[in-house]
Order: sequence, then structure tokens, then C-alpha cells
Amino acid sequence: MDQTTTSTEGTSSDSIAVVDLFCGAGGLAYGLKQAGLHVAAGVDLDPSCRFPLETNTGATFVCRDVSAVTADDVIGWFGEASIRVLAGCAPCQPFSTYSQSRKSEDNRWTLLREFQRLAVAIRPEIVTMENVPGLANQSIWKEFVAALEAEGYKVTWREVLCTEFGVPQNRRRLVLLASQLGKIELAGPDTKDLRTVKQVIGELPAITAGGTHPDDRLHTASSLSPINLRRIRASKPGGTWRDWPKSLRAKCHVRKTGKTYPAVYGRMEWNKPAPTMTTQCYGFGNGRFGHPEQDRAISLREAALLQSFPPDYQFLDADDEVTFNRLGTLIGNAVPPKLGEAIGHSIRTHLSQVRDGLPPPQGQLSLF
Repeated sequence: MDQTTTSTEGTSSDSIAVVDLFCGAGGLAYGLKQAGLHVAAGVDLDPSCRFPLETNTGATFVCRDVSAVTADDVIGWFGEASIRVLAGCAPCQPFSTYSQSRKSEDNRWTLLREFQRLAVAIRPEIVTMENVPGLANQSIWKEFVAALEAEGYKVTWREVLCTEFGVPQNRRRLVLLASQLGKIELAGPDTKDLRTVKQVIGELPAITAGGTHPDDRLHTASSLSPINLRRIRASKPGGTWRDWPKSLRAKCHVRKTGKTYPAVYGRMEWNKPAPTMTTQCYGFGNGRFGHPEQDRAISLREAALLQSFPPDYQFLDADDEVTFNRLGTLIGNAVPPKLGEAIGHSIRTHLSQVRDGLPPPQGQLSLF
């Protein structure tokens, strides 16, 4: 197939193929699939990503460092699709708000250049990138956008608040869409009604700290030390450690530097979205990850639901052991599927406009 093919004649659902670089547990891929796109392959260095990606999306998992992936590899994974979508979320730690003290020379930012290398070599019809907002202030981002524009892409990008796309957490993300076929934009939010913690996890069965529900092994909460159990019992939803008796305060809170982090050891609030899920979201002391009512941190399943994964999303094979570090990394690093779904609908709307020469009727997101 000619790499520069851009025709949409005879487009069918099978003629669109997505390759997801840095696919993780499949959050983006799952969202794109829910929007009606065919995800052909996902690439990640972590072998733990194989089971969730393949089981929930049907895509082929490739366990490989993206720096070792060639353009010919990706072209092969696209197969004979006439519309090729290169998607991904290069690891963002160098630009996240949790690592602002890092220098921009941190070699992990070169992963974005690997994504750029493949996009420029392959020239897929559609490119989409999701990442942390802080990346937009870096020269590497400007270089990435300029490289796409030099290849003839129409590029748009903006910061979004995930709550506006049905994700029940206050997570801000940077979303880029680029097309060889014409102007493409991320569709506006479907709703302004924010989903709350209570709406998402309020009906789950109660468990204790260190406990696991017998019907769902991911509905498991980390243990609490005796002093942290006293601390969470002294915590109010939406409050801070400043609400505690002084005898419960940690030494780090007494120091000047610790006083600027009031949200650690906090409880969520039922009637608001959750805070941003991180890879450590299962730990009470790692942020505002205390359950609003029960004396424990949120469970792994609750964290996944707050990331907008469906209740039946499978992260582990039946024989795999549940470990908080492994599952926390898969869940916290994931692209929220509902955001991925919005990106997928935007791509389909764009292709519909290209095919018909007119925008689709209001509310019609289906292309085929």
C-alpha cells in the first residue's frame, strides 16, 4: 500500500486501523474501540500490559521498546487499512506536576521524538497524542507540532478537563489531533454534568482496610498501620491533616515544606469528582485517596472506575497475583477510556466530514 494514500472512498469500519504506541493497560485503545475504531496493535515495554490490552480490545500486543520499532513494523500492523491512525501517550513523567524539579534533559522525553520519528516516516492519515498539559510549554512539543505540519498535517491541540468528557476525576490532559485529510478538532464535551465519586463507586460493597471482596479480587484495599487507621478516622471528606489532633500529625507536616501539601492523607468527597488518579492512588498517605466514608484507601477497582474503566474491565489473568504496585501502575498511568472515546468520536466525525463534504447531523457520531 502506498504510504501517502488518503482516499476515503469505500470506507468501512474494517478499513480504519489504529496502532497505539505506549498502550499501557489499553485505556486509550478501549476508548477508541468503543467509538467504533478497529485497534490493530498496541506497543508497550511492560509485559503486564498484554493481558488487559488483548482481552479488552482484541488488539495484538507487541512487547517492545518503541525506540526499537521501525516504520515497516507499524506499516505491517496497519495491514491494508485505507485510514491509518497512529495514537499514543508517550510517558509523561518529565513534564508532570509531580516531577517539576526534573531537568528537561531527562532522557525519557526522547520517547516523544520516537513517536515523531514513526509519524514522519509512515505519514498515517491521522495522528493523535494524549499527554500532560505541562508538555505544551516545552520546546520538544513545539518541535513535534512543527514536524507534523511540515509533513502536511493540519494540527490542533488543546488542554481539556476530563470531567467534561464523563471521566469522574479532576484530571487535565493535553490532546492533539492531526490529519492529512483536512482540519480536525477534538469534539466539544458531551455534557457539563460532572460525574461524582458517589455516582461511580457509591454502590460498591463495603470492605475494610486490607480486605478483599469475594466477588471481585480487584475490589481490594491496602492495609493501614494502627496510626494511619487513627488518622483516617480523624479525617473529614474534603478536609486535611490539619483537622487531626496534633498527636496524629506526621513529622513532615510539622516542617515548613510539609505544610504546603494539605491534600495528602485526605478523604474524597461523595458529591464531587475524584482527584487525579496516580500510580500510587491505592495508598491513603499518597494523596486524597481515602474513601469518603469507609476507613480505608480506595480499592484498585474503585480507582479503575474513577479512571472511567467499565466495571468488568479485566486487568489480570485468573492465575495472576493481585499486587498493588503493578495494578496501581497500570491503572494510574492509563489514558481514561472515556477521553479515548471522545477522541475516537472526533476522528469518526472528521472522516464523515471528509467523505460527505459536509458536517454530520448534530448528535450523529456514527460514520458507517
